Amino acid sequence: MDALLFIPVAIMLALVPGPNNFCALNNGLRRGIGMALLATFGRVTAFAIFLTISAVGLGAMLLASETAFTAVKWVGAVYLFYLGWRAWRSREFQGLALADGAMQTQDVPRSAWALALQEFLLGITNPKAIMLFAAIFPQFIDASRPAAHQFLVLGSIYLGAEFVSSAVYSACGRQIRHVIRTSRGVARLNKITGGFFIGAGALLLAARQ
Repeated sequence: MDALLFIPVAIMLALVPGPNNFCALNNGLRRGIGMALLATFGRVTAFAIFLTISAVGLGAMLLASETAFTAVKWVGAVYLFYLGWRAWRSREFQGLALADGAMQTQDVPRSAWALALQEFLLGITNPKAIMLFAAIFPQFIDASRPAAHQFLVLGSIYLGAEFVSSAVYSACGRQIRHVIRTSRGVARLNKITGGFFIGAGALLLAARQ
């Protein structure tokens, strides 16, 4: 096992655009980088579960079950469609002083727990995540050495990489915030956000084992 070689691989994998990373961007834009990073604990918890499943050899069993794969895929897609629909219809944006002076109802503040739960649900209902762990991790495992310790080290590196990715995306979201200054801009942003989540749900439905 070459843990140092795995570090850049883990960071590159974690940075791949997807529902969780877009969620971090959205949280960074609307709630701030700190809240986005706290929410990342939800994603990391979901991925830790997938890593454990892969480590004990159940990942291949899940991938071999078309019924299980399809069920998880549909649950994830429906949740993404729900998030997209809610964002598309929203006309609100928390804590933003609009340049056109338009009145708006503030979003109800969401706790870090609620945001972390959202990240967890996005992660745990994405069957592509366990496919990633089942396919990539074995390539870095030395068969002549105990696998459990190697999975623990590689898993810790990858989960740390997810925090790096979340920081990058939430920082990008915070920068986008500076160009949203009118009620029309808020409406467009909400529709873009909703459209991405709906599109991600459609892509998930198109995924095959």
